[in-house]
Amino acid sequence: MKAIGYSRTGDVDVLQDIELPKPHPGPRDLLVRVEAISINPVDTKVRKRAAALPGDAYRVLGWDVAGTVEAVGDAVTLFQPGDAVFYAGELQRPGGNAEFQCVDERLVGHKPASLDWGQAAALPLTAVTAWEMLFDRMKIAPDTAGALLIVGGAGGVGSIMIQLARKLTELTVIATASRPETAAWVERMGARHVIDHRGDMKAQLQALGIRTVNYIASLTASDEHRLLYSDIIAPQGYLSLIDDPASFDIMPFKSKSVTICWELMFTRSMFETDDEIRQHEILERVSSLVEDGTLVTTENERGGRIDAANLRAAHEASERGRSIGKTVLVGF
Repeated sequence: MKAIGYSRTGDVDVLQDIELPKPHPGPRDLLVRVEAISINPVDTKVRKRAAALPGDAYRVLGWDVAGTVEAVGDAVTLFQPGDAVFYAGELQRPGGNAEFQCVDERLVGHKPASLDWGQAAALPLTAVTAWEMLFDRMKIAPDTAGALLIVGGAGGVGSIMIQLARKLTELTVIATASRPETAAWVERMGARHVIDHRGDMKAQLQALGIRTVNYIASLTASDEHRLLYSDIIAPQGYLSLIDDPASFDIMPFKSKSVTICWELMFTRSMFETDDEIRQHEILERVSSLVEDGTLVTTENERGGRIDAANLRAAHEASERGRSIGKTVLVGF
């Protein structure tokens, strides 16, 4: 089968068009024919840091897939051949930048029928991340009120988190953006207010009549904003992070009894937790919310077919940190 992989870590030039054997599904696996993928910052991080998997000549990246189930393992109960699906998968197995991929059914949802392959591929990793961050880590409920600040609102996670929080809770959603085009995007996604994270965010919040925020979703530059967070967060508030700060001193949050929680959507699959099927449930809910018009795709750019040249370009754009929404590639 066609695939894009690399045999050594490095810059985007290590990505190559290769041929690999077609995989065979395990007992709880789906064998999926990959129709579309999208790119996430995790792709570039792994490419730079992680060598080929043990026993493999090449590592295949890709943690956002929409495709068709071609075959199922003996213990599969949730899907059947012919089903259209979408998912993020797991870090410790070959990714979706290949014509076929095996994935555990507990990590998969039925693709929203109203979306095409590319539109669907934009959603899984970021939707699961945002859902877990809001509802599992910060314990937000449908009747939760107060203010939520999303720092880095125009990226993939921010784009879907704005929608989830605006449509499924009573929170006042404030998102940050630093350019006219990103501000327009987060407004389109549903942010009630937009402030500039390159300016004085405290002053901008006060100008909106907001003294403190109950919840902060820090999606980027957490170390740069740490002292601001400790100042503007409400007593007994929640701060959740997804990025990789070199250091993050939590002592300034002690006096307010702030809950600080990390989110990594691969945790459940990495550690095979008892609630691993939660990701299937989240994706099924996201699919139904798309179908009833509550959520929209976060695809913003279609970068051509799935090959090494287009993946290199998408990785480079992601690394520049100026992406809006998601970039997808469709077909081989």
